[in-house]
Amino acid sequence: MSSPSRVEIAILWIISALLFVVVVSHFRPFMATVDDFGDNAAYLDAARAIHSWNFHNVTVKQFWGLSYAVALFSFLPGLSPRTILLLISAACSLITVLLAYELWGPWIAGYFAMMDFDWLQRSFLGGAEPMFAALLFASFLCIRKERWVWAAVLAALASVVRPLAVFALLAIGLVLLFRREFRKFLICTGAGAVIGALYLLPFQLYFHDALYQVHRYRTSDWHSGPALGLPFQALTSSFLFHREPLTNVLLMLGWIAFIVAGFLAMSRKGFRPYVKEHRPEFLFAFFYFAFLFTYNSGWARAEFPRFAIPLVPFALAALEPWLPKSRIVLYAVCVVGSVLAACSAIGIRNVLPALR
Repeated sequence: MSSPSRVEIAILWIISALLFVVVVSHFRPFMATVDDFGDNAAYLDAARAIHSWNFHNVTVKQFWGLSYAVALFSFLPGLSPRTILLLISAACSLITVLLAYELWGPWIAGYFAMMDFDWLQRSFLGGAEPMFAALLFASFLCIRKERWVWAAVLAALASVVRPLAVFALLAIGLVLLFRREFRKFLICTGAGAVIGALYLLPFQLYFHDALYQVHRYRTSDWHSGPALGLPFQALTSSFLFHREPLTNVLLMLGWIAFIVAGFLAMSRKGFRPYVKEHRPEFLFAFFYFAFLFTYNSGWARAEFPRFAIPLVPFALAALEPWLPKSRIVLYAVCVVGSVLAACSAIGIRNVLPALR
């Protein structure tokens, strides 16, 4: 069977978007769902503060990369900040899927685009993950083309959207040092440092705390403790002491098992050429995996599928010999995944009474 083309993967993404929007709109006004979803309100509050350059009473802890993008495009006539947020998220989602096609091939790109409810929700309801993933995957593509400075710039920009992109910068630096390309290492490090300094400068000027957001995370998410703990500690504690519906527990366990299985499969002989040829990507995946399973927060389990988004294509690539290469399966995942992701965004408890 021939592999799906880029156009077919893009069409699948469009089908997924249409199904998602139709299902959400059937049960609830779509824009009301956008307003209440995830961290959208926080990103929009930060975007308004950036647009007016007035940070009085701003307490947003989330990193502001997406908010800067919303503020940047706010000059477009007739578009509200909420609409701009949706357009950025959707456009970055499609770009990410097409970048995944270039990096890992059609089947992995197709499954990556359709199988994670959190990815679909943040693609079509708004969120930072699509922009983060688009910049991150673009950085990987630049690395493969030996455009190291651009790779570092993109990774640095990704890190102001979601800070874990710093692992990509670390991987770039380590590989350049290993290859003894010290000039490129210094240029890439300098580019990343400049972008980081420009991002932190407003916090120092207006909040008198360059690490304002880190301290906000420490207080609210880490309960004033360290960001990292023992492997699986926070995940295990959350499962033991927080009662959740059985379906939710099984879903989280399934995602944890999938990511762990993918990581273990990276050690198989058939995957070693990928590790050798694309060492920066592997190092990023290794660092990210280590963080994900040592993250010392109650959100480590509750938001695991969202946090795991950048690892999904790596897990799929490692498990590729067992991946169904069938259009029937791929289209089924597209339809079922989009509908269930929409129902999950609304809340299954709200959907079931409406069906009766």
